[in-house]
Amino acid sequence: MLWVASTLVAVVFAAPLGYLVWKNLGNAGDYLDILSDEGAFAPARRSLLLASTVASTSAVLGTTLAWLLIRSDLPGRRTFSVLAALPLVVPSFVGALALLAAFAPGGLFDIGIGRPKGFTGAFVVLTLFTYPYVYLLAAARFASLPATLEEAARTLGRSPASVFRTVVLPQSRGAIAAGTLLVFLYTLSDFGAVSLLRYDTLTTRIFSSRLLDQPASLAMSLLLAVIALVVVTAERRVQRRRIHVEAVSAGRASARASLGLWKIPALLFVVSVVAVALVAPVVVLGQWVLRGLLDHELALVDVFQPAWNTVWISVVAGAVATSVVLPIAYLTTRYRSRFAGTYDVMVVSGFALPGLVIALAIVFWVVNAPILNSLYLSFPLLVIAYVVNFGSQALRAGQVAVSGSPTGSTTRRRCWAPDVLAESCRSTCPSCDRGLAAGTGLVVLSTMKELPATLLLAPIGFQTLATRIFDRTEDLFYAEAGLAALVLVALSGLLTWLLTIRRMDTLS
Repeated sequence: MLWVASTLVAVVFAAPLGYLVWKNLGNAGDYLDILSDEGAFAPARRSLLLASTVASTSAVLGTTLAWLLIRSDLPGRRTFSVLAALPLVVPSFVGALALLAAFAPGGLFDIGIGRPKGFTGAFVVLTLFTYPYVYLLAAARFASLPATLEEAARTLGRSPASVFRTVVLPQSRGAIAAGTLLVFLYTLSDFGAVSLLRYDTLTTRIFSSRLLDQPASLAMSLLLAVIALVVVTAERRVQRRRIHVEAVSAGRASARASLGLWKIPALLFVVSVVAVALVAPVVVLGQWVLRGLLDHELALVDVFQPAWNTVWISVVAGAVATSVVLPIAYLTTRYRSRFAGTYDVMVVSGFALPGLVIALAIVFWVVNAPILNSLYLSFPLLVIAYVVNFGSQALRAGQVAVSGSPTGSTTRRRCWAPDVLAESCRSTCPSCDRGLAAGTGLVVLSTMKELPATLLLAPIGFQTLATRIFDRTEDLFYAEAGLAALVLVALSGLLTWLLTIRRMDTLS
């Protein structure tokens, strides 16, 4: 049953890649010529450079914040633990617009350096709005580590820094690596920020040629998918070579390190990150809303229905994504198999593809399948698109959670259980619920700001906050776009606390 479920899930996640391969078969002989003629290799190098630098910076930033807010005695850590996750929900194009407005003449950060653009602007924006991928997964892992590990190291005379380097970090490398990979893949697929900041990447080329030169657009999309496949395969091989040591909390509160004289500098660091990544964009959006209110151009009731649509569709997508990828998470963690590794690559690589490509792939397969064509422009198909796009977030979180759960109870129960899969879930899931909640939270936050698939696949009349932000921005109604963005951030904060942070607080 585990293999059957994993195979069915992998087939669905392979749909975008199958679509790209099928569409490029007709130009297989001229594939490299098309890429050369379009000058695709230079944007590919720029995409890899941006993704690598953003991922490495986010790994350091997210891990540091997670440790300070989960494993230290930092003042106000419960409040900051929610605020630190919220930049993830700000759409990249909204964040880029806010950054441009903040540095414009008369803006919040008008210090005479002009508006950021190019690589520097894209690097800053994407780092600020993607580090929560690492932060949430690392925080979930830090919260589940048993206090006895660090207590034993401290009794041997180790300093807090040495304990972190030799005990906490080795136990959390899987979570940090999973979050870093998600940042890398997200940066590869981003279009909003890089287009506004005028940094030429593969995604900007794909979008610019999608109508006038479809063969070139499909060829570059396949190149992007191949890059993702190579990166995910390499990451999985590195992870499999690492020695895994199981350690989970047995109900005791996690150890808390005393910052001592470093408490004030650490607090200033956290405040600075939250101020730049969250407060500054919110202030800019608030300025847009205030101007709209003063000019009597805003109708608050207009955001109620999009807000409700955003909440329920995001929660459903998060729950479905976590549920469907759990068999693959269990299979790839507990068993060694080439097929399991292939399933893993199929799920994770989809996150690197632009949402437009995923939506077009799903439409192609559904329209050409007589049994499935009735699903077009329906809620089930929209949820499937969300799951295919963001399921990798739930998978990586699930793998980290399952790998950190004890196998002893599962092994003992197998001797008595007639249904191995059901018994494994009953014995494993209670010990990894915080990791699964973190994965669900990531999917929920990503779904709340998703745009291309919603525009193409949503039922007629169905509008989310992200689509409203996009529509209002396109029409230059920045006050209404700012109001929808502020509501999006507020709802995200509530859902982040309910789904993720609240569970971590039970151990911290």
